[in-house]
Amino acid sequence: MTTLRTSSNWVDGDRFFDREAELQLLRERVENGTHTLLTAQRRMGKTSLVRELLRRLDETGEFATVFVDLEGAMDAADAVAEMASQARSLQDVRGRIMSWASNSLRGVLDNVEELGVSEFRVRLRGGIDAGNWQRIGDQVFEALASNERPVVLAVDELPILINRLLKGHEYHITAERLSVTDSFMGWLRRCCQAHQGQVCLIISGSVGLEPVLSQARLSAHANVYEPFDLRAWDHDVAADCLSALGRGHGIELPEEVQREMCLRLRCCVPHHVQRFFHHIYEHLVRNQRHEATLDDVDLVYQRDLLSVRGQRDLVHYEERLRMVLGDEGYTDALSLLSEAAVNGGLLTHPVVDLYRDESATRGEGDGMAGVLYVLQHDGYLEECAGGYGFVSGLLEDWWRARYGRQFTPITQRQ
Repeated sequence: MTTLRTSSNWVDGDRFFDREAELQLLRERVENGTHTLLTAQRRMGKTSLVRELLRRLDETGEFATVFVDLEGAMDAADAVAEMASQARSLQDVRGRIMSWASNSLRGVLDNVEELGVSEFRVRLRGGIDAGNWQRIGDQVFEALASNERPVVLAVDELPILINRLLKGHEYHITAERLSVTDSFMGWLRRCCQAHQGQVCLIISGSVGLEPVLSQARLSAHANVYEPFDLRAWDHDVAADCLSALGRGHGIELPEEVQREMCLRLRCCVPHHVQRFFHHIYEHLVRNQRHEATLDDVDLVYQRDLLSVRGQRDLVHYEERLRMVLGDEGYTDALSLLSEAAVNGGLLTHPVVDLYRDESATRGEGDGMAGVLYVLQHDGYLEECAGGYGFVSGLLEDWWRARYGRQFTPITQRQ
């Protein structure tokens, strides 16, 4: 099996490693018409899993598939335009979309048949506004439901759009934004229910949808989606991947090296496994060697994975926290994670209580409860004996290296 050394993109086909059980479970959900919310921490391979599922479904011919990426969408109209543009790829759906687009948006979409996907999206977006996006969105779903085969509609980064609708660029919830978010999520839920069995949704994203909705007390909108937890590789699977990578790139990783790499990561996020291999591989090539040692593992881990340059992915963990929690919640999250990092990776219950008291003194109530919920849901921390610990050894070590020296624990402050 060929796998990538490292990549920030999704993989499929012969580059896709493991996840057969997850693919089977997701396929069963699709066959049952179950709308699914795919949850996992960052870099776990959600997009790759969904893409591979769609590829296999396309091969069988039982289902038609559409993939929509909403990371760049700014509002509901953008989302509808993106859905319509990608749905146009289905032969049975294309005619209906072209027909209503030409009739409903005359003057905006002249010569619609001649437009490519990007131009069609731009021109279509020019005719959608706050007053008609639901009507046009309904037509998109009706077109999908009319397809000869059931349609699997995969919507990536929906949580990013919902967070943007709810909080804007200032990460602040207002009554108007709350109303807009409620309308969009309510519309999507109604479409799911109206076309059950004809259109099956799979939703995923690099942040959790449920924490974002819970902040606005809109969690009921997620009830139509059945959660599916995508977990990290166990150490045996990660070792198999490292072995396959080594064979594919002409280097040898002895078993003790594979084991040590997995122990350092602790939580074997697929992308982190590949990043670790990438640095080991380049280190060996530069030194004109073909076999890695335990010393190589320690050197590469400290020098490359924990360096400022080496882990742009982990900086993204911080950015996502600010996006989901806003400025105040983000500051609290940094404090909790730093407390855990400088105290051997454990955030104890008494320390959490001190932070809760401090939050209450500032008049914020129990804001720490919401922060802890996000940190656990999105895979930063997990409950353990005595408190909360880092899920990822890599994230713990990186956080300690980044914040440990300048951070003062709450018990040592005046």
